[in-house]
Amino acid sequence: MSNIIPEKAINFSVYYDGEDYLGTADGDLPSLEAMTDEVKGAGIAGKFDSVTLGHFDSLKLSLTWRTVTDAVIKLSHQKAHDIDLYAALQDYDAGRGEYKTRSLHVYVKAIPKTIGLGKLTVAEKTDTKTEFELLYIKVELDNKERIELDKLNYIFKVDGVDYLADVRSALGKD
Repeated sequence: MSNIIPEKAINFSVYYDGEDYLGTADGDLPSLEAMTDEVKGAGIAGKFDSVTLGHFDSLKLSLTWRTVTDAVIKLSHQKAHDIDLYAALQDYDAGRGEYKTRSLHVYVKAIPKTIGLGKLTVAEKTDTKTEFELLYIKVELDNKERIELDKLNYIFKVDGVDYLADVRSALGKD
């Protein structure tokens, strides 16, 4: 009997256009926070926040680099950048007493918002930080597409279910 315990990210890499390794960074992935509107009135016992199907607030990705690098400069160009984050995730199978590795791939189309060059302190990293607005994100877990959000093309899929298909159709976009 297996008892899988997800533990941690073993390591990860950042690539530009799926090929060019960008270097050593720490990443803060975005939160998908649905756009909401408060609903209250006759026939409702109180109020609640109603999500807007397939619509999300601003999505942000932050990458913190050890120092100012060529990658930081490259990602400063005011255009959309294709960035791939590949991670190896570690699980522990308590039933078998074994570790398992899973793959995580996060692909984003990102526009730079903030280029924080960091701080200069003797014998320390600069903590240079780049922050991006995301127009597109796709999350694959073990080579299977799990989430896809394309804000400009009305696509929001979770495990293959496209929650905006009917919206696209109603808007004459299909």
